[in-house]
Amino acid sequence: MQTSPFLGELIGTLVLILLGDGVVANVLLRHTKGEGAGWIVITTGWAFAVTIGIFVAKAFGSIDAHLNPAVTVAFAVATGDFSNVSTYIPAQFIGAFLGAIMVWLHYLPHWATTSDAGLKLGVFATGPAMRTTSGNFISEVIGTLVLILGVAGISSRNIGTLAVGFAPYMVGILVWSIGLSLGGTTGYAINPARDLGPRLAHAILPIPGKGPSDWSYAWLPVLAPIVGGILGGLFIRWYAL
Repeated sequence: MQTSPFLGELIGTLVLILLGDGVVANVLLRHTKGEGAGWIVITTGWAFAVTIGIFVAKAFGSIDAHLNPAVTVAFAVATGDFSNVSTYIPAQFIGAFLGAIMVWLHYLPHWATTSDAGLKLGVFATGPAMRTTSGNFISEVIGTLVLILGVAGISSRNIGTLAVGFAPYMVGILVWSIGLSLGGTTGYAINPARDLGPRLAHAILPIPGKGPSDWSYAWLPVLAPIVGGILGGLFIRWYAL
């Protein structure tokens, strides 16, 4: 099998979004087996999606398995090595877009039976519980900063060597914790590809009664995680975690 870092990031991010947006669809759309299951199910599903996405990315050739432009930028800033940015980030956005299309296909009969356009958008993209630009921006920066510092801590040489197969589970737990503790404000995008790729899919797919894609908000879950990633990268660089 021909593998590559680009393919690994693409397929890994595709699986991340398929399972992550998939659990949101299962909870929000009408007449699914998981309808109304709630926030705990969504955050748990996303945590598992991250774990499986990491394993898949590594299997298909990405040793780093970032699945997230903010993570890629953070560790480029931390190490001063930006050589992977032009490979990883396009793959992540493409994978997120394709993963969202697969979610649409998987739940195809349920779009027409769901009347609330906001729920349909919520399957694909994040949105704030209270729309305040500064508060929403700060929330996404903090959530992403915790993600970066957590990933750095999991891989830190200061805590000894973890089993190679164990770290993805720890990252999944990290994302689960962020969702449970910090996700209630903006839906914890903490990943520009995770939000923008599916939002674009929502905009172009023939989803009945879907409504607008909320492009006036779309810049925030892209820019704020990048800012959080840069801050995290600088922190790692200064303190050599």
